[in-house]
Amino acid sequence: MKVQTLGRRPYDGIEAAMRDFTATRGPDTEDVLWLVEHDPVFTQGLAGRPEHVLGAAGIPVVATNRGGQVTYHGPGQVVAYPLVDLQRLGIYVKEYVYRLEQAVIQVLDGLGVTGHRVVGAPGIYVRLDDPASHAPLAPPGPGGNPFAGLGKIAALGIKVSRHCAYHGLALNVAMDLEPFRRIDPCGYAGLATVDLRHCGVDVSWDEVATRLSARLQALLQPRP
Repeated sequence: MKVQTLGRRPYDGIEAAMRDFTATRGPDTEDVLWLVEHDPVFTQGLAGRPEHVLGAAGIPVVATNRGGQVTYHGPGQVVAYPLVDLQRLGIYVKEYVYRLEQAVIQVLDGLGVTGHRVVGAPGIYVRLDDPASHAPLAPPGPGGNPFAGLGKIAALGIKVSRHCAYHGLALNVAMDLEPFRRIDPCGYAGLATVDLRHCGVDVSWDEVATRLSARLQALLQPRP
């Protein structure tokens, strides 16, 4: 997998380049990983509903063809776009999503933060009161809030075309989190959003990008 660190870029151009790369790649095209930091933008997935944007207030809202609903990208967030041939990797979408989430969990663990999965809600979450806690999440009771006490630290949304995946994941490092309050993150009203800085971790964008790149490269290898 070839890794390209693209720096800070507007979302539109990167999204168009991903679609073009995927549409023109062949069976022997090398997989690539793009690491980027976006200018402020709200992106709507295919399932996105306009009512989940509570007030964009000058931040553009861009419709995309990835899965999921609305999220925010902005400075201080590492966005990773693996452009990979799932057929060549020998995995299906469910396993691919699991590996993307696992990469984030491993990066967080290396920084002293414990990432958690929530059933039916792709992405990675941390305990707001104790980000390092390894205790498993207790299932919510009937009608309970599965996100109680949790903050979302990484969002995930992908698109697959001709067995090839694009879009990817976003890991919050040190952001202005206020724009997340202008949306229902990933379609969940009241869902808290957090970054590594608010978990007590002082780390640079470059360091997190390097760690995430290493874990994605290790986890996105073809089956032997």
